[in-house]
Amino acid sequence: MSDNLIYKKKNIFEESSEHGEIFAVSDRYIEFLNTCKTERACTRYFVERAKKNGFKALDFKKNLKPGDKFYALNRDKSVFFGIMGSNPESDGIHYCAAHIDSPRLDLKPQPLCEDNGIAMLKTHYYGGIKKYQWTALPLEMEGVAVTRDGKTVDFSQNGYTFCITDLLPHLASEQAGKTLGKAIEGEDLRIICGTIGGQTEDNDKVKFNVLKILNERYGITERDLICAEISFVPQLPASSVGFDKSLIGAYGHDDRICAWTAFEALMEAKPSGRTLLVALVDKEETGSDGVTGMQSSYFDMVVDKICESCNKHLVNLKSKCLSADVNAAFDPIYPSVLDKQNASILGCGPTVTKYTGARGKSGTSDASAETMAYFANLFDNNNVIWQSGLLGKVDAGGGGTVAKYIANRNVDTVDIGVGLLSMHAPYEIASKADVFETVRAFRVFLED
Repeated sequence: MSDNLIYKKKNIFEESSEHGEIFAVSDRYIEFLNTCKTERACTRYFVERAKKNGFKALDFKKNLKPGDKFYALNRDKSVFFGIMGSNPESDGIHYCAAHIDSPRLDLKPQPLCEDNGIAMLKTHYYGGIKKYQWTALPLEMEGVAVTRDGKTVDFSQNGYTFCITDLLPHLASEQAGKTLGKAIEGEDLRIICGTIGGQTEDNDKVKFNVLKILNERYGITERDLICAEISFVPQLPASSVGFDKSLIGAYGHDDRICAWTAFEALMEAKPSGRTLLVALVDKEETGSDGVTGMQSSYFDMVVDKICESCNKHLVNLKSKCLSADVNAAFDPIYPSVLDKQNASILGCGPTVTKYTGARGKSGTSDASAETMAYFANLFDNNNVIWQSGLLGKVDAGGGGTVAKYIANRNVDTVDIGVGLLSMHAPYEIASKADVFETVRAFRVFLED
């Protein structure tokens, strides 16, 4: 009887005999991470795969028919994938939403400077980072610039390596006395990019030579950098971690791990006839604002197209959304900020998170009892291993996701995703078992 009365989390590796399949799925995910370190790279990857699976670009001027498989690409930085059902008004829509942006360093509009024979690039960090983690680390340049003549230049996979310096311990006594948040200031996150001077009468000879290299290779000028989206991300390959290789270490797990698993689930799903929509969006790390974020009306444009022959408000009232975002897994080295009983545990499946807010549940949609029961019963009935979890202790802090922006549209929504160690660090840790089981969880929702 005690087994029925007491809730216990299950370890997937202990419960499952499908270890080979678990590792195979993770290998595909690792391959994705190594090629997709920006939003634009992610959308290219997903669209290419969707096309191979029969998805076609959404034509907003044409009606959708039951069974139509479509994608809607928004400015190359967010994308929606849908399968049209037979009756959205009576059946609702099953939404799955994740974000594809990750913390990084973005170049300032006028980034290039020189000091004492060293050319550097000034940055502004994107999303919540610990600034000290980004020093003495190999970085790569990703992004695009638009030239004066309208040509878009792609900097991805360019082969260059960069870094931000840090003080040697012998000279860092003053630095060591500062708090972690102040030891490295935002303005000090300047990227070394050259030391060879060019032939110019200008005093900044190294800066000139860097501009000359950029012009020769990419055809851009310093003016064109103002019209650019250039980011610097860790030049670290995603890889298996541990003697047993049960973990994945990588940049960008948050939240590409949930974007990839949601997309994978849609590609594998056998729809029941209900309309499905997977939203992979941008700008979550900075508040989900802007034209490519979850708050953008582009989402409503896509839903309006699905609902053009019925009442969108009634559709959303009967819809459900799985907001696919990561959680903070319990870290035995830092137990003080987590409620162990209510924390995500590595290898115990996707984490169902009733709310993400802290200090009075601020900034959360707070899923209803009925919504929680629907997902818990759905997973139990389909033998999906899952767990309940929260982001941290009440007063320690929380974090918002796209969930509240979908819930604001009157859709029953709950956060479900993979637990991570070192979230928002340049190198995050996830369990291969959780990747595998999350695909299963998302698929049974899309097939329900």
